[in-house]
Amino acid sequence: MALSLPGERSLAPATPANPFVAFARWIAKAQAARARRAALSALLDLDHEQLNDLGVSRDDVVAALASGAHAGPILNAARARNAYA
Repeated sequence: MALSLPGERSLAPATPANPFVAFARWIAKAQAARARRAALSALLDLDHEQLNDLGVSRDDVVAALASGAHAGPILNAARARNAYA
């Protein structure tokens, strides 16, 4: 980001140099990823009719599990695709 005046400060906050904050953020991200994997794995326990009611297939859920953090857009795209099929 280029600053036009010498005394002008950036509006973006600086990242904290506290290692405890960085570690806590890493723990929170790991817990969120674990919860996401658990929720997607629970979807695999549903039978074909229940998944069809949700608008996804077992292959869509497996693809979402493989993608990691991009599971939401993959499942939304599958639901949209299956809504018109």
